[in-house]
Amino acid sequence: APGERVALVGPSGSGKSTVFRLLLRFYDPQSGTIRLDGVDLRDADPAEVRARMALVSQDSPLFSGSAAENIRFGRPDADLDSIRAVACAAQAEGFLDALPQGFETPLGDRARSLSGGQRQRLAIARALIRETPILLLDEATSALDAENEQLVQRALEGAMVGHTTLVIAHRLATVLKADRIVVMDGGKVVEQGTHAELAAKGGLYSR
Repeated sequence: APGERVALVGPSGSGKSTVFRLLLRFYDPQSGTIRLDGVDLRDADPAEVRARMALVSQDSPLFSGSAAENIRFGRPDADLDSIRAVACAAQAEGFLDALPQGFETPLGDRARSLSGGQRQRLAIARALIRETPILLLDEATSALDAENEQLVQRALEGAMVGHTTLVIAHRLATVLKADRIVVMDGGKVVEQGTHAELAAKGGLYSR
């Protein structure tokens, strides 16, 4: 539903990432349909579909060039004020301002000069600048230390405000804040509900 926050949970290989790939039309379903605002995605232009979604993946690709250019990749006409605003929302403004040339500092090949947590926050800023109604978040923060993880979590929290969000959730904190939890196993949805409902059920989720 518009504005809803849905968490996808389930063991590895249960199909969570496949849901994102289907939504972005990397491939089409072999049976059934996926509708966005009532429109079958197969009847829509893939570019139009993707223009309504912003994805933050586990390993969002960044490139050499400045931080500002990396963020602007999400919306080429974005001005510096907009770039700064989304960097602030993504908890990235502080470390970007601290770079030798601030937002204009070249980041090196694949932004290797940044830590994993900093790269992730930059990727969140790039997703936010697109101002899409739908946000797809893969919140894998397993490779981050506790401090960075907290900052990335805070950035994701801020990012979800005002968007319809689907999040592949790995942390209980994210799941607890979801309006609805969809539990997947073996490529199927096996349970749906709130944390309290699913915990009381004694099924896969509560296990």
